[in-house]
Amino acid sequence: MKFIYLSKKIAIPNNVQLHTLSWNHDQGWITIGGDGGMLKVLKLDSANTKDSAGKATPSNLSMNQTLEGHQEAVIVTTWNENFRKLTSSDASGLIIVWMLHKGMWFEEMINNRNKSVVRDMKWTADGSKICIIYEDGAVIVGSVDGNRIWGRELPLQLALVEWSPDGRMILFVTLQGECHLYDMNGQPISKVPLYCMEDIRGGANIVGVNWYNGLEGGGSDVGAPALAMALDNGRVQLMRNESDDKAIVFDTGLRTSRIAWNNDGTVLAVAGSLMTTDPNDGASKEQATVHFYSMFGHHLRTLRVPGPMVNAISWEAGGLRLAIAVESYVYFSNVRPDYRWSAFSNTIVYAFTRPERSEHCVFFWDTALGEQHAKYVKRLSLIRASGDYAVLVTRGEEQDQHILILCNAIGSPVDSKYINIEPHHVAMGPQHVVVSSEDHIYVWQHMTARSKLTATNGSVLKEGQSEVRQRGRECIFHVDDLPSNDGSGLGGAQAALARSRRPPTEDPICCLCCNDSMLCIARESGSCLMYSLPHLSMEGKHDLKMRPQMMTLNCDSTKLAVIDTHGFLRIFGLSGAAAQDEELRSFERKDAWDVMWAEDDPDLFAVMEKARMYVFRGTNPEEPVSSTSYLCSFKNLAVRLVHLDELMRMPDRPSTQDHLVDFECRTLRDTRQIINDVGIEEACQFVESWNHERLWHIIAEHALDKLELGVAERSFVHCKDLHGVQLVKKLNTLDSELKQRAEIKCHFRKFDEAEALYRQMDRIDLAVEMRARLGDWLKVEKMLTETSGTDEQFAEAWDRMGEYYADRMKYQKAMMYFTKSRNTARLIDCFYCMEDYDGLFQLIDTLPEGDSLLHEIGERLASVGLCEEAVRAHVRGGDVKKAVDTCVLLNQWDHAVTLAEEHDFAQIEALLARYATHLLEKGMKMDAVELFRKAGKHAESARLLQQLARETNAQRIHPLRAKKLSVLGAVEVDSLKRKALDLENAAATRATQTKGATRTMAAATLDGLMTLDRATLAGDAAGGVGGEGVDMQGWASAEAHHLWLMAHRQLYDGNFEMALRTSVHLKPHEKYVGAVEIYSLIAVCAFHARYFRECSRAMIRLEHEETISNAQRDAYNELSLTIFSKHPPNDPKKLPEKQPGKSTEVCMASGKLVDIERVVAGTWVRCNTCKRISILSELYGNQSCPLCHSLLPTGGAGQRVSPPAPDMRAGRGDATRQLAERLYDAEFLAD
Repeated sequence: MKFIYLSKKIAIPNNVQLHTLSWNHDQGWITIGGDGGMLKVLKLDSANTKDSAGKATPSNLSMNQTLEGHQEAVIVTTWNENFRKLTSSDASGLIIVWMLHKGMWFEEMINNRNKSVVRDMKWTADGSKICIIYEDGAVIVGSVDGNRIWGRELPLQLALVEWSPDGRMILFVTLQGECHLYDMNGQPISKVPLYCMEDIRGGANIVGVNWYNGLEGGGSDVGAPALAMALDNGRVQLMRNESDDKAIVFDTGLRTSRIAWNNDGTVLAVAGSLMTTDPNDGASKEQATVHFYSMFGHHLRTLRVPGPMVNAISWEAGGLRLAIAVESYVYFSNVRPDYRWSAFSNTIVYAFTRPERSEHCVFFWDTALGEQHAKYVKRLSLIRASGDYAVLVTRGEEQDQHILILCNAIGSPVDSKYINIEPHHVAMGPQHVVVSSEDHIYVWQHMTARSKLTATNGSVLKEGQSEVRQRGRECIFHVDDLPSNDGSGLGGAQAALARSRRPPTEDPICCLCCNDSMLCIARESGSCLMYSLPHLSMEGKHDLKMRPQMMTLNCDSTKLAVIDTHGFLRIFGLSGAAAQDEELRSFERKDAWDVMWAEDDPDLFAVMEKARMYVFRGTNPEEPVSSTSYLCSFKNLAVRLVHLDELMRMPDRPSTQDHLVDFECRTLRDTRQIINDVGIEEACQFVESWNHERLWHIIAEHALDKLELGVAERSFVHCKDLHGVQLVKKLNTLDSELKQRAEIKCHFRKFDEAEALYRQMDRIDLAVEMRARLGDWLKVEKMLTETSGTDEQFAEAWDRMGEYYADRMKYQKAMMYFTKSRNTARLIDCFYCMEDYDGLFQLIDTLPEGDSLLHEIGERLASVGLCEEAVRAHVRGGDVKKAVDTCVLLNQWDHAVTLAEEHDFAQIEALLARYATHLLEKGMKMDAVELFRKAGKHAESARLLQQLARETNAQRIHPLRAKKLSVLGAVEVDSLKRKALDLENAAATRATQTKGATRTMAAATLDGLMTLDRATLAGDAAGGVGGEGVDMQGWASAEAHHLWLMAHRQLYDGNFEMALRTSVHLKPHEKYVGAVEIYSLIAVCAFHARYFRECSRAMIRLEHEETISNAQRDAYNELSLTIFSKHPPNDPKKLPEKQPGKSTEVCMASGKLVDIERVVAGTWVRCNTCKRISILSELYGNQSCPLCHSLLPTGGAGQRVSPPAPDMRAGRGDATRQLAERLYDAEFLAD
C-alpha cells in the first residue's frame, strides 16, 4: 500500500450511533445499521467508465433507501452477493432477510427466536448456507431458501463466527476468548491455538476474526496467512490454516474493534482507537485509528479518523476504498495500492494472479509496438526496472533463499542470482540491482555494455573478500560497515555465517534508491548514506530528520526527493548550488504518495498528491491535473501516466488508448500557443530562455511546415539533430516546392500525403522509391502495375514481400511471391519449413541437371531421413560422392553399395570395412550384422551371426537366444545363396545375347560356385572382418537348438517318451549342441520314459567321451552301476529314428518322425523358408513355422487347415506343452 487518505464523509441524520457496516462486493451496495432500528442501503456512483479512467473515484450517492422493520439497534448485517440478499439482525434477536425487487429492497423472511441476542452471522463464500449464532450458544445453519439445515445448542457463550474458505468448517469464538473448530455438520473438531493470548494479564476478548476466502483473484501467495484474529488489547494473530503452529503475532497498540482483509488478501485493516495527547491542554483522549498491515504482519500505513472509536469497517470490491463507521458518520478513504509493477524503456511490466493458478502472471507490455509477453513466476515478491532490464525478486525453494531474475523487454531471463538475505527493499539502476534486508545490502552490477568493459576476469579472492566474477560484480556488506572490494566485504557462505552471528542493528534500513552513479540508503533514524557507483565508495551522510518511505534521485544526482511515512515530500540538495538552495530547504508538500524526476532535466519533477498531479520546476508548481494514475515516465517535457487501477481489472488486455495518458508541461503548451498566436520569431526567443531540445524540435517542425529553412536549420542545431540538419541541406538542393513539401511530409512520417504530392508532380518513380525505403512493398507492387514497371523491379518487390511473409512464418503466402520472382532458393526454404517434401521432390525434376540448388535440396531431404530422394537430387546435381555419403550417413548401406557399383566408386568397400571393424572393436556385433545386411554383404552377416550363436551356446545360459541367432544366420545364408544364383542367372542372360554362349554360361556358373566357396572359407579380404567361414548348412544349427529346447520342454511337462523321441533326433547335431549335452539329455529322458536300453547306450557314449575328465567318467560309471543293477537294459518298444536315404523327416512342432510318402496328404505342411515340415494337428491353430516363425503356406500337399480344438480333458502335460509353445513363440517375436 502506497498511500491512504480520507475522501468523503456521510452524516447520518439525528446523530444515530452506527454499529455495523457492510459493503457488497458484487453490486457496490453499502448497508449501515445503528440505534433505533436504523438500517440504510447506500450506493455510490460507479467509476467504471472510459472517461473516469485515472480520475478520483466519484463519491455521489446514487441510492439511499431506509429499510423499516427493526425496532432495536441493528448490530449485525451481512450480504449474500451471489443471490443478492441482505440479512440483518437487531439487539432483540429479530432476523430479517431482504431481497431486491425492481431496484428496491423488501422483506423476504423474518425470524425471531425470542430467547437470546444474535451475536454474529456469516454466509459461506458461495452464498449457499448461512450460520447464525446466539449469545446463549444456539447455532442455526440454514440454506439460501430459508430452510434450516441443522441447529444445535452448544455449551458455549458465543461471540463471533466465521466459515472456512471452502465452507467445510466453522470457527466459533466465545466471550471467554476461545476458538472452537467444528465441521459443517456441527461436529466438534478441535480448539484453535491462540498464541496471542500468551503472557496476558487479566485476559482479553477476541473482537475480530476474518478468514480470507480467496474468491477475488487469490492474490495472497501460496502459504501466506489467511486467518486473522484480533484481541481487544491490540494483539493480532495471523495463521496459514486452522492448525498453523508458526502463527505470526504482533501488537498494533490499538484498542481494537474490527479487522478486515482487502479483496486479494494482501492487506489487513485493523481498526479501533489509539490513546493520544491533546497538544493544547495535554489531556489524553481516544483517537479513531486504522492500521494497515501486510499479510506477513509488516506495518504499511496508519489512517487517523475524526472521532473516538471505529465501530465498523468494510472494503470495496477492488480494494481501492475503505468505508469506516465512526459515531454517526461514515468515512470513505481512498487507497493507492502498491502494485507489483515497473516501467523501463517502452515496456511496462506488471504482475497479477489468476484464480485458477497459484503463480503470478508477469506481463511485459511493449507500449510502442503493442506486443505482450506473459510468463508465470512462483513466489514473486517484487518487481523493479531501469534502463533496458527488469528484475523479478522471488522466494526460492529453500528457506532463506531468494532469487533475482534479470529479464529483457520480452520477459526472457538474461541472468539470475541467488541471495540469502531477505529483500525488504529493492532498487534498480541502469547497471545495478541493490537489495537490502534490515541491516545488509547486496549490490549486483549485472552484465551490460558498460559492465563488460569495467568487469575484470577474476576469481574468488582471499576468504572474506567480495567476489568479482566474469559475468558481473557482486558485493554484500553490513549497513554499519564500509563496503570495499579489497578484502573488507563479505562473500559466500562466510557472509551467511557472519550475518547469523551478528546482532540486529538498532537502526534498520527503511528505504533505497539508486541511479547510474549514486546509491542512497536511508535508515529509520532519518540518516541517509550516500555511495558512489560502481565503486561503492562512501560520499557522505545526510540527516533527513524524517523517516523515508520513498526516495528518488534526479538525473544528475544533485537532488534527492523524499516522501516520509506520513506523506510529506521534501527535496534535499546533495551537491553544488542545490545543497545551498534555501528554497529547497523550506520546500514541503503534504499528502504525497509518488514522485518522479524528469530524465532530461534536473529541476523538473512530478508529484502525486491524493487525487492530483503536480509538475514542479524547482519549487514552482504548475496547475494541478486531476488524476489517481501512477507515474510511468517523465521526459521531453511530458509525463506519462498509467491507469493501473483500470489495467488490473482486465490485466491480460492492456490498451494504449485506455490505460496510458500523456500530460504536457506548461512550457510545452506555452510554446505551441506562442507559435500559433504570435509568431515563430517570438517563439524562438521564448525557447532560448528555456533551451530544451523538445522545444527546439517544435520550432523546427513548425519552420519546416512553413518552409522557413533557415529557422529550421538553426533549431536542429540547437537540439543537436544531425538528421534534421541534413534534411534541411537536402531541401535546399531541391528545385521544386512540391518536392520539398513531399520530403518534409516523409520526415514527419506523413507518407500518404507525401505520395499524393509525388502523384501531383507526376513522379510516380519517386513515390515508388519512398515506399521501397519504407518497406511497403505491397504498395510498391501496386504502383509498379500502374506504371508498367520493369521485370527487375517486380522481381525485387515480390522477393521482399515473400521475405516479409516468410519472416512471420506465413510460408504459403511467401511461396506465392517467391514463385512469381522465380526465387528457387527461397522456395526450397519454404517447402522445408512447411515440411512439404512433395514440393521438394517436384523441384528436383524441375531444376536443370548440374544446378547447385539440387545439392541443397539433397541436404534438406537427408536431414529428415529421405534417403532415396536425397540421393536422386545429388546424382542429378552431378555429385555421386555426396549421394554415397548421404547413404552412409543415413545408414542405407545397400543403396550406397549399389550406387558405388553403378558409378565405379571403389572407396565404398574400404569405408564399409572400416566402419564394421570399428563396430566390432566396440563389441557392437549386432550393429555390425545390421550394417552388413543393409549393405547386402550376406556372407559377413551370416558369419557374425553364426559366431554369436556359437558363443551364446558355449555360455549355456540363453539357449533360446542361441536358437534365434542360428535362425537369423540361416536366413542370411539363404540370402547369400539367392544372391549367387541371381548373379549366375544375370550372367547367363547376358551370355545368351553374345557369341560364345556356352563358354560364357560356364564361366557364370563357375563364378557363382566360387562365390559360395569363398563364403565358406575363413574371412575373405573384402569383408574385412575375419573369423571362421560360413556354415552353409545354417538350418541344421537352428534345427538342433530348436529340438534341444523342445526336448527340455517336453521333459519338464512330464511327456517323457516324446522328450526321448525328440532328443534322439539330436544325435547328428553334435557339432552344434555338443555330445555331452545331447547324450546326457537322452539318458535322462530314456530313464524317465523307462527305455533303459536307450539309456544304457547313452551312458556308454558318455563314458567314452574324450572331452570329459576322469572324475566325470567315474561318476558316469557309478551312476550306470546304480541304474542298471536295478533295471535291465531293455526298451518297452523300438524307438523310431531317422534313417539316411529314407523319406522320413522330423516334425518341428512335436519331434515326431513323418514318412511323407505314406502319410495322408493335407496332414502336414512344409515351410517355404526353412524347408522343414510340421504336422498340422500338432500346431494347435498356430499359423507360423515353429522353427523359423515364418508364415506357413497354404494349398498343395501341405495345405494348412484348422485342426480341431484341443481336448480340454487331455493330460496336464499336453496342456502345459501347448501353453509353453505359445509363450515361446510370443517371446521370440517380442525379442
